[in-house]
Amino acid sequence: METSLVSSLDVAHSVVNAVESKKGSDILVLDLRSVSVIADFFVIVTGDNERQIKAIADHIFEDLKEQGKSPYRKEGSAASGWVIVDYSDVVVHIFAPQERTYYQLERLWSEANVVMRMA
Repeated sequence: METSLVSSLDVAHSVVNAVESKKGSDILVLDLRSVSVIADFFVIVTGDNERQIKAIADHIFEDLKEQGKSPYRKEGSAASGWVIVDYSDVVVHIFAPQERTYYQLERLWSEANVVMRMA
């Protein structure tokens, strides 16, 4: 079990690094382990526009692929304003500002522990 936790923390950390390198903003990492079985962590991030959302998603995919991690599933599109990249234990939500405000995942998962928040 410890190995799985370290692995999911490593994946979340890699995602944050990839997001930072593409200038994603309002990065939030939520620890869901005490409130849900769907994932260990959510990483929620905002991209300013369609082009940046795509760049963030592509960079996450490339960085983790180099580490031997492939997503279980990818949903949405930059054009829709919301891309989800599911690495099983870590689910990444990349939002346009308007969609992030509308869906308010932070509020929906308010019982989860905040691991990290970067403006």
